[in-house]
Amino acid sequence: MSMYMPGATAVGVTFEGGVVLASERRVAFGNFLVSKSTKKTFEITPRVGAACAGLVADMQILSLQISALAKIRRMELKRDVPTNTIAKMMSNMMYERRYFPLLTQVVVGGVVGKPVLYTLDPLGSVLPDDYAAVGTGAEMALGVLDPQFKPNMSRDEAVSLAKKAVASASMRDAASGDGMDVMIITGEKIETLSEGATLATAVTAGSGTATV
Repeated sequence: MSMYMPGATAVGVTFEGGVVLASERRVAFGNFLVSKSTKKTFEITPRVGAACAGLVADMQILSLQISALAKIRRMELKRDVPTNTIAKMMSNMMYERRYFPLLTQVVVGGVVGKPVLYTLDPLGSVLPDDYAAVGTGAEMALGVLDPQFKPNMSRDEAVSLAKKAVASASMRDAASGDGMDVMIITGEKIETLSEGATLATAVTAGSGTATV
């Protein structure tokens, strides 16, 4: 029996000194467009964030519960909770609910010591990577990320690449679109940027690069 996964696109990219997470803002139910301004990136701790694709309610409850557990864990450790610990906490919660799974795929990234990125599926598998994409637009996003990602990119290069990947998915995946939210995580702070659907999306002829 196939699992229904609502459409969305979320990506994560590591760079020298940080992680960029980005997601589009559309929520669709079948052929009905429910919302054009839904936030799918979440701050879990001051140094760890998550970008999700799937059912919005499941994204929200997962991020809220893990954020609360992370605060408790930080009080126990008396230091910042590592990104891999956050990913494992999410994995445990999702695996415990494997018979009634949370319908969401998650990209978790953060900087506690060094930039790291993990991808989680609805059953809680944890896969580390330097860049990742999830959701119904993941194939299109990876078509941009695979040839253009390079290790130790600058902050601006990583932000531009994440935007291009989400924009590419939005142009081909009917369930993705209406602008995007970008979260930039470094060892000092988390910065968020939002770009609405009114901003133009263009493809440069011959180069295949998207600009938002």
